[in-house]
Parts: sequence; C-alpha cells; structure tokens
Amino acid sequence: MSTLGRIIKYSKPYWLRILVAIIASATLGAMDGAFAYLVEPLLKKIFATKDLTIFTLLPFGVILLFILRAGGRFLNDYYLRTAGELAVRDVRNDIYKSSIVLDLKYYNTNTTGGMMSRVISDVGGMQNGISNVITNIFRDGISAVSLLGVLFYRNWMLALIAFIVIPISAYSAKIIGKRIKRLANEGQLKMADLSSHLQETFSGIKVIKAFGLEERSLTHFQKVAEEFYELIRKSIKYNSISAPTTEMITSLGIAAVIWAGGSMVLRGIMTSTEFFSFITAMILMYKPLKSLNGGYNNVQSSLGAAIRVFEIIDKQPEIADAPEAGSLKISQGVIEFQNVSFRYNDEYVLQNVSLRAERKQIIALVGPSGGGKTTLVSLIPRFYDVTEGAIIIDGSDIRSVTKQSLVQQIALVDQETTLFNDTLANNIRYGKFDATDEEVITAAKDAFAHEFISQMPDGYNTRIGDRGIRLSGGQRQRICIARALLKNAPILILDEATSALDTESEKMVQMALDNLMVNRTTFVIAHRLSTVLHADQIIVLENGCIVERGSHNDLIKNSGLYSRLHSLQFSERAADGNNNQP
Repeated sequence: MSTLGRIIKYSKPYWLRILVAIIASATLGAMDGAFAYLVEPLLKKIFATKDLTIFTLLPFGVILLFILRAGGRFLNDYYLRTAGELAVRDVRNDIYKSSIVLDLKYYNTNTTGGMMSRVISDVGGMQNGISNVITNIFRDGISAVSLLGVLFYRNWMLALIAFIVIPISAYSAKIIGKRIKRLANEGQLKMADLSSHLQETFSGIKVIKAFGLEERSLTHFQKVAEEFYELIRKSIKYNSISAPTTEMITSLGIAAVIWAGGSMVLRGIMTSTEFFSFITAMILMYKPLKSLNGGYNNVQSSLGAAIRVFEIIDKQPEIADAPEAGSLKISQGVIEFQNVSFRYNDEYVLQNVSLRAERKQIIALVGPSGGGKTTLVSLIPRFYDVTEGAIIIDGSDIRSVTKQSLVQQIALVDQETTLFNDTLANNIRYGKFDATDEEVITAAKDAFAHEFISQMPDGYNTRIGDRGIRLSGGQRQRICIARALLKNAPILILDEATSALDTESEKMVQMALDNLMVNRTTFVIAHRLSTVLHADQIIVLENGCIVERGSHNDLIKNSGLYSRLHSLQFSERAADGNNNQP
C-alpha cells in the first residue's frame, strides 16, 4: 500500500469525527460557491431595481453568513484535529509495539536516540500530513470545485481561461513537493543523530565531566545541529518559493480573465454584474487552490517522516514462534545444549557446544573475556537463535514452544542492573505484576533488601530516579535479585551479577544469590572464580569452544586454563591484601 494510503487508513476508525468535519468542510466550501453565485442577482436587485428591503437585510445576512462560517470552521478544525491526534496516537502505539518485539540484534545495531527519534519526532512529522490530507480533500477541494462550477455556469469561455493555469500550478507544486519530501527524509535522519547524541550525553554525563569532554561534546552537537539547520533551511526555501510561484502563475490567469472579460462587457456580451460575480468566484477559487498547494507540500514533508515510521512498523522480528508452537511445561528443569553453534554475521561466536544441566544443578561458565559466555546464556531465553544444533528443555526444543511460555520459566540477573524511574515496590513487581505487598516484602527480605528499603523516606513507595540512581550498586543488584525471587522461575541465569561490586556489597549480594539459586537450575557467569567454587559443573569457554569442564577440584588438578586463571586471581588478591596491610 502507498504511504499516503496507509496514513489515510489510520484515520478510518474515526470516520464519525471525520464525517462531522467533512460536513462542516462541505458547508464552508458550498458557502463560498453560494456567495460567489449570489453576488450577481443581489447587485441587480439592489442597484437595478432599487430594492431597499434586500439592501436593509444584506448587512444582517452578511453577519449570519460569517456566524455560520465560524461555526463550520470550529466543527471542522476540532473534529479534524482530534481525529488526526487519535490516528497519530495509533501510529505511535503501533511503532512502539513493533519496536518492543524486535530482536536484540536490531537493538545492538541501532542507537537508542535514533529509535526514540522515530517514535517521537517522525510520528510528530506525520501529524500534519494526516490533518492536511483530510483538510485538502474536503474543505479546500469542495470549495474549489463549487467555485469552479460557478465559473463555468457564469461563462464557460472565461472559466477555461481561468482554469488553464491550474495544471501549470499543480506541475510546479509537484516538482517542489518532491524536493521537500527528500529534504524532510534527510532532516529526520539528522534529527535522529541529534537525539542519539543527546541520549549519549545525558546517560554518560559522568564520564564526560570526568574526562573534561564538555567542549568536545558541544562541538559535535553544534556540527550536527548546523547540518540539520542546512536541511531545514533548504526545506524552508522551497516552501517559501511555492506560494509566490502559485501566485505568479494565477496572476496570469487573472490578468487574462480581466482582459477577456472586460472586452466582453465593453462589447455588451456580458453585463458588469455578471463579470463582477465571475471575478469574485475566481478570486475565491484561487485561495483554496493556493491552500491545496501548500497542503501538498506539507503532505510531502510528512511522507518523508511516514516512510521511516512504517519501516519500523513493517519490520518483523527474526525470532518468532513456530506456527504450531506449544507452551513450555517445566517438570524437571533439565537443559541440554546439543552441538550448538552460533554465528553473528559471518563470525562464529560459539562452536559445537554440548553440555547438560541436570535438575537444580549450578552450571558455572568461566573463561577469558570474549569467550562466548554471555552469548551462550543468551541463547536459552532466545534472545538469539542458534545457528546450528539445538537447546532442549525437559525434552522440548525451545524453538518449538512459544517465546512467552519460555521466558516465563526463566529469571535473569544481569551485571547491568536495569531499574526504572518508579517506586521500589513496583521495580520488584516487574517479576510478578499482580504480587501482593506481602509477597514483595518477602522477596525483598530474601534478597537482603528489606532493611535498606525500610530506611528510605517513603519505604517501598520511594521513587528511585532514572536507572535507580538514588541507590548504590549493591542495593540496585539486590532489588534485581528480589525481582527474580518474586518471579520464582525454575531456571535462573546470573550474568556476572557481582562483578561490579566492592567486597562488602559482594558478600551481601552473594548471600541473596545463594537464596535465589535454591531449587533452581542455574547458569552462572563468573568473573571472580571464588564465587563458583561449589558449582556442580564448571564449563571453561575459550574462543567459543568448551576447553575444560568438571568440578573445581578436578579442574585445579588438570593444570589447564581454569587452573591458570585461578592462580592468577589468587596471586592478585594476595598482592592486594599485602598492599592493604599497614
């Protein structure tokens, strides 16, 4: 479907509002035609027959006419704009709905600011287009057609002379409109760059200040802002050219009509009142034509934004439920990787990984950075799909069950603590939205978070700011653990949950994690090997391959990679301990 057709389609659910606007628009348009038509007989009645009654009533008629026009314009504008706002609301909901289900791969390759720009700026750019389409088609279109009918009724030869400039004006509008559409599309892209830079600046303001990068950030922002201005300047130039061009072209038609019509009056072919009525209708007709031309430019500008919006709405997630996908039922919680390989673009991140996590076992994943640990656990909830092989949970290939039923069985505690600008209670409730206050408090106690929450100004109702900025790192992590406890899923993934904490916070968080891991099949990614000494199985990954596996004691005896990593960390800790001694 064409972009313009899709914009109109979003207005269809609000046809009743649009119908009221159409009736009001048609009334306004018809009034213009009626006014132009009645000029000639009214002038005859007043000046030719000296009808004082009509002369006396005429001022009241003019006032009544403008009152009716005012009412019609109010109904048209109110119902038209509210219909447009409702359509834009639906577009914004659809683009958010489409965005939220896209795969992590998409988010990894697109900036947050750029995506925010599409939801806010681009959808806003569509708004004028939706309103202008309805306005141009009905109010201005009906007005132009009714006035054109009056022209042909009065004198078809003069009407043809007046009409001949319309195609020329439309052609010029088409050429200018194409350029405006291209500039609008480029402008939206540049606005996305501005949004992206703002998002990075505000989220990384601490780093910017710590390294004294304010001037550099400002210079970059000014550069992008200048490029955006240049695009807007060109768009303004073409918009500004459009109206004078239309006026210049229509002046040719007016001049031709005045010369031809004046000649007819002088030769007695046409009366002066008929000519005056024709001139009135013609001048009134050029006004909606000029409005149609300007509206066309606005529509072209909004189409540039709409194209970017529909790109997201039309984008389908690569990872989707199979046609006959069933619901995952967990009875044991046994997870098996069968010759799993994963390729990102053309590069293999995991190759031929086979492992089995028995019921309620703790599987630790260790190894050098970039070895594939996070990628491996990301395959379990299908953040990505395996390239080769299969992941089986209790006998079911995870690709054969619905994604929703899969993620309901998995709880995740990540090294990046994701909290929201909401209350502490609601942040915990992300694990279970219908949880009672008692359930929230119990989860917080098991996560060793209840004590510091109780000391907050409003307790569990304390708002914690953007990304939980009012909390310490250990406190944020314990809220995330409470969230996972509340979810009570049989499968647990811990991705370096204590790597960014100090020793004291780590001990508290580790105690909370110990509570969380009870009776769950758990995958633990650990940077600090001391946290996985008691794991049932330790998997050592290097360059995407399993190079060792076994218990801590077995791996230490093997004198392989795990043993070397353990010795290195032990020596570093010993050195730190000696350095801290008085």
